[in-house]
Amino acid sequence: MNIMEVLQQTGGLESLANDLGIDKNMAQTGAAALLPAILGGFKKQTQAQPGGIEDLVGMIGGLGGTGLLENVLGKQPTNVSKGNEILGQIFGSKDVSRTVAGSAAQQTGLDTSILKKMLPILSMLVAGYMANQAGGNRGAGQTAGGGALGGILGNVLGGVLGGNKSQGGVLGGLGSMLDLDGDGNPLDDIIGMASKFNR
Repeated sequence: MNIMEVLQQTGGLESLANDLGIDKNMAQTGAAALLPAILGGFKKQTQAQPGGIEDLVGMIGGLGGTGLLENVLGKQPTNVSKGNEILGQIFGSKDVSRTVAGSAAQQTGLDTSILKKMLPILSMLVAGYMANQAGGNRGAGQTAGGGALGGILGNVLGGVLGGNKSQGGVLGGLGSMLDLDGDGNPLDDIIGMASKFNR
């Protein structure tokens, strides 16, 4: 099951639509355009830190673990502060978030302001789902969920974009089109675009 199917079955897309006051089809279109960069950011996070996947486990646990998913799926409006913290970790700057939203707007025709609001909610859904699949591991440095989360991250990264690992590393399908330098992570190219726009 890929991450889009998970978001549909868990009610994540419906919650996203309700939070933003848009229809479910629009939420699905926006999510499909934004997820490659979000998932690429999680992948980049594991590569940039000495602890790799364990550091990602710690970050997700420190920000609420499975509670991130529960926050979005609950009846109350989503508190996006944790989502913005996740984006800060995986993207590094608001410039990258703006560029991700702008790129998705060009792909989909959706308003950039809606896509900017989608980013933190989607990041919470993905992080909360990974924490949930790793056994609800909330604590930093607990290695029990690390291997499981590593496998889940790989499956999510591949599954959301078609799972064709022969193209663009673990990011197949759409990922290979976004991956300009062929390293398997479209986020690298988006970061490059952001730096060019902000010179």
